[in-house]
Amino acid sequence: MICDERLRLWWLLGALYIIVSTLTRVVLAAVAIGQGQASLGNLPVMMAVGLLFDVVTALNLFALFALYLVVVPRRILSSRWHRRLLFGIFSLVVFGLIYLGAVEYFFFDEFNSRFNFVAVEYLIYPHEVFVNIWQSYPVARVLVAALALTALVIWLMRKPLLDERTAAGSAGARFALLAILAAAIGLAQATLTVNASRYSENRVVNELAMNGIYAFFSAALNSELDYGAYYLSLPDEEADERVRKLLMTRHSTYLPGSGHIERHVLADGPAQHLNVVVLLEESLGAEFVGAYGDKRGLTPELDWLAGKGMLFTRAYATGTRTVRGMEAVTASFPPVPAESIVKRPHNEGMFNWSTVMAKNGYASTFIYGGFGTFDNMNYFFRTNGYRVIDRTDMDKAKFANIWGVSDEDLFGNAVRVFDDQHARGEKIFSVIMTTSNHKPFTFPPGVNGVPEKGGGREAGVRYADYAIGRFFDMAKTRPWFDDTIFVIVADHGARVYGREDIPIRTYEIPLVLYSPKHIKPGRVDALTSQIDVAPTVIGMLNFNYDSTFFGIDVLRDNYPDRLIPLNHNRDIALFDGRNLIEIGFRKTSAQYVYDPLTHSQAPVAIDPERTRDAIAFFQEAFELYSERRYNITRGN
Repeated sequence: MICDERLRLWWLLGALYIIVSTLTRVVLAAVAIGQGQASLGNLPVMMAVGLLFDVVTALNLFALFALYLVVVPRRILSSRWHRRLLFGIFSLVVFGLIYLGAVEYFFFDEFNSRFNFVAVEYLIYPHEVFVNIWQSYPVARVLVAALALTALVIWLMRKPLLDERTAAGSAGARFALLAILAAAIGLAQATLTVNASRYSENRVVNELAMNGIYAFFSAALNSELDYGAYYLSLPDEEADERVRKLLMTRHSTYLPGSGHIERHVLADGPAQHLNVVVLLEESLGAEFVGAYGDKRGLTPELDWLAGKGMLFTRAYATGTRTVRGMEAVTASFPPVPAESIVKRPHNEGMFNWSTVMAKNGYASTFIYGGFGTFDNMNYFFRTNGYRVIDRTDMDKAKFANIWGVSDEDLFGNAVRVFDDQHARGEKIFSVIMTTSNHKPFTFPPGVNGVPEKGGGREAGVRYADYAIGRFFDMAKTRPWFDDTIFVIVADHGARVYGREDIPIRTYEIPLVLYSPKHIKPGRVDALTSQIDVAPTVIGMLNFNYDSTFFGIDVLRDNYPDRLIPLNHNRDIALFDGRNLIEIGFRKTSAQYVYDPLTHSQAPVAIDPERTRDAIAFFQEAFELYSERRYNITRGN
């Protein structure tokens, strides 16, 4: 018989995996339906597509186990020690499958997604990630529950597991089964891709149909993908021409002999060598900020600063990760998939904000509350013109968790750094990256309205805002305060949620420029991206400079039909405030119209010209980076 006793453990393991995966999908679907992100009508197709991915994943996961059971000699297979060994291994695998189901639940709760590039990247930094998980989730209780369920499953399956029968069966039948298995795996590899799960216009439904392990390995294998092989592209000459038109402004001229985006930017008046301090705030979405319409009163300090400074009412993050915010704010670089330039190889000596500041006599610093080895931050900033100060330089912190010192400690250290710079006569340019508004959401004691732990995201926002207020209380007493432009901007929103591939609302972030002696209070309604922050602030300083920035000075050069870049996982898009032109993995494209009142996105007919602009924008960025031409070698 083709399923003889030799292969019974393989059949049991495959069946169990499919059962666990199906139950996981049902639980996640119930959560999504409860949140209004899916409906009961989505279930039949979702479950059918999901079953296909589960079966294919099971075949791949346990293929080597099937091969082993077929080829192992009968005398070993029937021995008592071998049966006990298989029993132990089987028990461990069952525990792993059950525990993985729980992990998928918490990952979906946090990212509204199956395992993706975030999961892959997190495994690179196990200490920070695993400690964060331990502090943020009920790991011990989940472990106990998984152990209990494992014991129950093993007890129910004890008879087939401990059965001593090892009938010889037909070797030909077993090898025939292996041949069928190999053929099935080969067929699946040749025909099944992640895109097969994207049958719906609802992103969450597509995520539910996917298998978590399949998605994880797909993300891992494509983390260093060849952009041209997976995304739509244009002839190089056309791409160059389109991007040059998109970035052409009345204050810039393209450098002679350059076929790309190298251009000279002209100032409107004499240079102002003001200090610049950028507060890059962790996960601070506009949805939490009173100045952007929130009614919970979570951000009184930031709301006050917004009223006294320049508030950008339509500011957007480029992505959903800190490193995406960093590349956008500091290098004015689009979010080319799959990985941020902060983490890519050969990212030294890139043109960035500090390049311009250094040529104008500034000493640049990057100040981070955590260990800057995480996400390659220290290396990126150190090799791109910044002096790096991270947690290893902050030995007097009063409070810290796995992600870093508290924002109060971070800002206190930053003020001391600026005091020293000012005393040495240095012009200050600094990027300060905060960490407190992040799970596990633990905070120093004694902050009104902020519990030390257990307060969740709202407590994180309250504390981040409180720390911003304390920073300005300190800064206002310093001699360098009056001649400093302060930039307050989020690295990204709190999380990505919504049915769409790129849910635009979750990319809305606060952006405030504050300098009471130099910036008049006001509102800027121009469509603004993180890639516009550096050129806009440099424009306020009235510096003439050569640039390869993809952003523009929105105070001087904004135009009605401009496009800003967005990224989520493998999908990229350009957004004009109304239309979203999406470029998908595996050479797909789509267009949606966005309603800012209801935050809904409806598919519309593709505009071929705008789509080609979107293709050109990301293609140009990828080529400039991959060919190491994102720099300026000539002088100002």
